[in-house]
Amino acid sequence: MKTFVAALAGVVLVGQSALAAPPAATQRGLELARRNCAMCHAIGETGASPNAEAPPFRQISRRYPLENLEEALAEGILTGHPAMPQFRFAPAEINDLIGYLRSIQVRHDAALRRFGSSAG
Repeated sequence: MKTFVAALAGVVLVGQSALAAPPAATQRGLELARRNCAMCHAIGETGASPNAEAPPFRQISRRYPLENLEEALAEGILTGHPAMPQFRFAPAEINDLIGYLRSIQVRHDAALRRFGSSAG
């Protein structure tokens, strides 16, 4: 049983590290967001979006599963806020941007605890 638990823990740790973007990729994703998105979206861990209709990037996973954004970023996002331009990114840029988005997402339950609410 101990061997099984140790093996399971190893698989979980490997799976988590595979999902985490390397720091250089996360930095490249941040730079892409600064160049292409910051004029409308709050791209950091705090702050309001310059365009009130553009969701802050730290909350984007509440609206869209991040994995679903990969195809849209490759083919061109046609939705979003009304003034959103159409972007197309290369595969490496998509990986970097998604990695950056993952790194800043605010977990809903953590935000509720921070503000002392128990509503879901």
